Amino acid sequence: MIILDTSVWIEFLKANTKYYTQIAQLLEKKEVLAVECVFGELFQGIKSEREKSLISEYWKYLPKIDSSGLFIEAGIYSNKNKLLDKGVGLIDSLILVHTLKLKISIWTLDKKLLKIIPKELIYK
Repeated sequence: MIILDTSVWIEFLKANTKYYTQIAQLLEKKEVLAVECVFGELFQGIKSEREKSLISEYWKYLPKIDSSGLFIEAGIYSNKNKLLDKGVGLIDSLILVHTLKLKISIWTLDKKLLKIIPKELIYK
């Protein structure tokens, strides 16, 4: 299983050929886990009804990660590891905590986030 960061979802939604086919294959195989805060960011940036419909469908059908209490855990983890000083905000900290807890991969294009993710958890 894999978490797609918002940056990767955006490239998929833009149908960027560099990413689209690979992401589509992961989605078809049901290998992508939906994270509520990532989808919140996607809904925040909706540019068309088509995007809204597409994002809604993925949110509805993808397996989801239970985030109960993880915002607090992410805040504590972020503080302990000085992530804010490294330019990593709470949402990225939450994604990282999910990744660490579940021992799954994350695919991100965010350079600041890539610097702090354990290399073995970065999707390639």
